[in-house]
Amino acid sequence: MTSPIFSVVLPAVLAIVMFGLGLSLTLADFARVATVPRAVVVTLLCQLLLLPAVCFGLVLLFGLETDLAIGMMLLVASPGGITASVLTHLAGGDVAFSVSVTAVNSVLAVVTLPVVATVAIGYFAGGGASVGLQWDKLAQVFALVLVPVGLGMVVRARAAAFADRMERPVRIASVVALTLAILAAVLQQVDELLPNLAAVGVVCLLLSVLSLSLGYAVPRLVRVSHRQAIASSMEIGVHNAVLAITVAATVLGNPAAAMAPAVYGLLMYLPAGALAWALSRRSVRGAQPA
Repeated sequence: MTSPIFSVVLPAVLAIVMFGLGLSLTLADFARVATVPRAVVVTLLCQLLLLPAVCFGLVLLFGLETDLAIGMMLLVASPGGITASVLTHLAGGDVAFSVSVTAVNSVLAVVTLPVVATVAIGYFAGGGASVGLQWDKLAQVFALVLVPVGLGMVVRARAAAFADRMERPVRIASVVALTLAILAAVLQQVDELLPNLAAVGVVCLLLSVLSLSLGYAVPRLVRVSHRQAIASSMEIGVHNAVLAITVAATVLGNPAAAMAPAVYGLLMYLPAGALAWALSRRSVRGAQPA
């Protein structure tokens, strides 16, 4: 039987997180991406193509067992969310761009997450990779991702002043709730995780460092601005781990697959926080008069 942590708490936390994201969004955020097409396209290509390839290589290199491998692939298909925007702000990046890309990425995740789940299960669990989209899973991911975001956007559209007042408290509460929920998920399955903890921990840290690095370097190679490259780095390196955990545990009914994104959700703060601190220090030095 699925634990209440997975069946009740995580979906509730995810709803709060996605509602908080919706409070910060307007339709203009979706339109804004058209004004910076190069930055958006390169960020999404890194997220949708490069990052899964890197993760797949690491999973094979370290020989992660089936459930952990599936969980890692679900993780890289999850968008950045609120935490990516917070770290973008701390690092001196383009927060408006971060919010816009997260909005687009969250919509795309409704399709990409079920596709990645199908392919990952087909490859790692045997039987060949099949990309046949399972519409019941698509509907569940839609409900988990877009419904609370849409409600948050409705609140902002109808009560902008209230949304402005609530945005910061909800954002802080979301980050705290995310961390506590991920920690609870890890503790719930700690006995099953322990034999593979070292391997999955190394894979998570390597993936985080590579994601953050590639997320900044690739946009800069195609002359995306420094501040937008920071936002891209955080979007690609910082994931909504609770979304991946919830999809694994409730949509797929596989709590063991939730362990890899749970570990990543805890460890990602180390390299991402260090990068945000280093970039913020660089911005402060650059702003000082000679």
